Amino acid sequence: MIEIATSSTTTTLVIAGDLDLAERDQFPEIAARVVGLRRQLLVIDMCRVTFMDSTGAAFLISLADSGRKRGGATVLRGADERDLFVLEVCGALDLFRVDSEHKCESTTPASGVPQVPLPQRHRPK
Repeated sequence: MIEIATSSTTTTLVIAGDLDLAERDQFPEIAARVVGLRRQLLVIDMCRVTFMDSTGAAFLISLADSGRKRGGATVLRGADERDLFVLEVCGALDLFRVDSEHKCESTTPASGVPQVPLPQRHRPK
């Protein structure tokens, strides 16, 4: 699932679940919406991404490339080491600013019973 939120200067994509070949049908529509918003900063929140393959990486790369062509920037927030590795193997990690300070939130269900927290995602050092 991918949600889009905007402010006057920023578009934020919040991605949950897999970002892979099985999800590719929604990528063109989302990319068109993000590009159409024409914000200078794109923040991609990956705290809840469970898996990303090269198809998902190509989607993120296309978003970053479109923004860069307009003079904008793309920030990856909550990307884990695996996600960053995929982008690095694709030769595209330099298209992104990596927010290594962001701490992903854990979730607690409405019942109040704590769940296992989501792993903290960060840029490898």
